[in-house]
Amino acid sequence: MPARKPAIWFILITLTLDIVGIGLIAPISPRLVEHFRGGDTASAAYTVGLLGAIYSGMMFFFSPLLGSLSDRFGRRPVILISLLGSGLDYFLLAFAPNLAWFFVGRTLSGITGSNVGTAMAYIADVSPPEKRAARFGLIGVAFGIGFILGPLIGGLLGNVSLRLPFFVAGGLTLLNFAYGLFVLPESLKPENRREFSWARSNPIGALAALRTHPLVLGLAATFFLVSLAHQVLPSTWVLYTEHRYAWTPKQTGNSLALVGFMAMLVQGGLVRVFVKRLGERRTAVFGLVVATLAYAAYGAATQGWMLLVMIVIGSLAGLAGPALQGIVSSNVGADEQGSLQGALTSLTSIASFIGPALFNGIFGFFIGQSAPASIPGAAFFLSTALSALGTGLAILAFRKLRETPTDAAAAEGTEGAENAIESDPER
Repeated sequence: MPARKPAIWFILITLTLDIVGIGLIAPISPRLVEHFRGGDTASAAYTVGLLGAIYSGMMFFFSPLLGSLSDRFGRRPVILISLLGSGLDYFLLAFAPNLAWFFVGRTLSGITGSNVGTAMAYIADVSPPEKRAARFGLIGVAFGIGFILGPLIGGLLGNVSLRLPFFVAGGLTLLNFAYGLFVLPESLKPENRREFSWARSNPIGALAALRTHPLVLGLAATFFLVSLAHQVLPSTWVLYTEHRYAWTPKQTGNSLALVGFMAMLVQGGLVRVFVKRLGERRTAVFGLVVATLAYAAYGAATQGWMLLVMIVIGSLAGLAGPALQGIVSSNVGADEQGSLQGALTSLTSIASFIGPALFNGIFGFFIGQSAPASIPGAAFFLSTALSALGTGLAILAFRKLRETPTDAAAAEGTEGAENAIESDPER
């Protein structure tokens, strides 16, 4: 049991450095595409959408494969190899002379970025079921720190050169790889490993396997719709804020840093509090409702400062993800965590594949000359509808599910809630 203690922090540090690299290029990547497109924002929006679709398409195909490989050979080698590939890919993007090379780079990024499910499985390996929601929330802390430092630095570097952040991101990711190579321990015990199967390693087979877990299958539609709705933010945020509010790269970086700070606060601390008081299911529903309202507010905001206010309030939507992950993870065996998380990542990757083209297409159309009316926030209004539908389906699914340990403890209001969430000698 003591051996599990350092594993959690090692993986969180690894994820943090990885996200710093991603955050570095977030404020400038769409602008570099805009540069390739001769400064045409509407045309750049379509291209950014296509690049995002390719990235997500690769994750759709490769997430189940990496998940199954991690169930067979362990989490550590899968995470390390993908980190090495990501670091080299950043340098490829930094030297990309045109959009064709940029497309090649994003294709490779999607393959190496398919280790998210493996990282989630790593957390599940070292966490008892009643603590998994809070532990998955710690991943939000890693993402939050990464998106505080990454966009802030990326915005500043982007004012110097649009390519400089790619070099820095590549260097940090390779340092991340070196760190993990020496200190990241394996989380999957030999007795919990299972034979590799191509039937479970392709996206169709992985999604079909969800049928063996009624709880996961019941929430699959919610995962898809919520993931699709969320794509409006990474897909259109930079171009949307530049077009509607004339934000600079530095302002965009600052807003993304605020997103990271709030994610760290909510998922690192408030998840534990909410799950303790409300249980996993009520926490998930609360987060989904907040997300629905936040999308509507983003689309309706007439001033840039309003977005900053909504980032703070809307950050409570981040409660939903860890709660949902905790519910589904607690209902599969230790030898299936990689395959399960790979399947869920593949499912959300379908949404990520559709989302960038869909939302950037809607954004580009409603700011273009052929639009019947100028509605810059149209993409956010679509996300509002999708999120509302996903919330409704989650409520229906929860009515058919048995109580989780945290739901029972929250309902009873006993000391069990404290033990389930706060007592954590492994940390």
